[in-house]
Amino acid sequence: MKRINTRILKDRIFLLGIIILSLLAILPLFHILLTIFIKGFPVLIKGGIEFLTGTLPPPGHELGGIGPAIIGTFILVTLSSMLGIPIAIMAGIFAYEYPNSFIGRATRLLLQIMMEFPTILVGLFSMFILVTPMGTYSAIAGAFALAIIMMPYVAISTEESLREVPKDYKEAAYSLGLTRFQVIFKVMVRIARRGILTGILIGIAKAAGETAPLLFTIGGSTRVYFEGLDKPIGAIPLLIYNLVQQPYENYHQIAWGAALVLLLIYLLIFTPIRLKLREVRL
Repeated sequence: MKRINTRILKDRIFLLGIIILSLLAILPLFHILLTIFIKGFPVLIKGGIEFLTGTLPPPGHELGGIGPAIIGTFILVTLSSMLGIPIAIMAGIFAYEYPNSFIGRATRLLLQIMMEFPTILVGLFSMFILVTPMGTYSAIAGAFALAIIMMPYVAISTEESLREVPKDYKEAAYSLGLTRFQVIFKVMVRIARRGILTGILIGIAKAAGETAPLLFTIGGSTRVYFEGLDKPIGAIPLLIYNLVQQPYENYHQIAWGAALVLLLIYLLIFTPIRLKLREVRL
């Protein structure tokens, strides 16, 4: 009998272990996605367009819709992106350009802390500085809280993406007489754009799915459409959180349908951008 090489055997066992562990790691994700589709798709089919445009029905009655929550989610994500993304990108660029300065090190440390910071405390902070002084829940307060949550993901991704660009490109740009601003934004950021955009999408996804900060900031309007930035507003994550705590079957069905809508919104935004943006090969 031919003797099996011990190194080859160990290599195959190691490869098999990696495959099994990888499958175990992604299995919960596929289980979550499959469950949402199985539970949510029949609700969308049953509710039709009314589910996307209607308002929350009374307990125990018809299916109704989640229109105000959908519009509110888009408004909150748009506002928080406008507030948080520019600041986060500039913070990431600063941390990259001045890594050894006191402010640069402090910025990097603060961003790392913010990534692990309990989001419910962000909601309490936003309530203290916006909701309480204004005397009402509002879209502005919700967007402010989501912007704070979004920023560390975008900033750290920006810094790390810029660090991956070889310094030769930066030195070549300076040798051509470009200013620091031109080197950063016309050369470095363009080369690192894929990683930066990935960080932006992760930040947006994180903000779009948050519930805890919205408990203290937006009020959760479910039967009234958007009335103004200084008024209460709905959001899909908060709607799901509130509905699953109710004992009514139609509310549970709406929650599953809303979960699928939230997932589809994310996939429709994330997938085309990732496929369209080509990786820069260095």
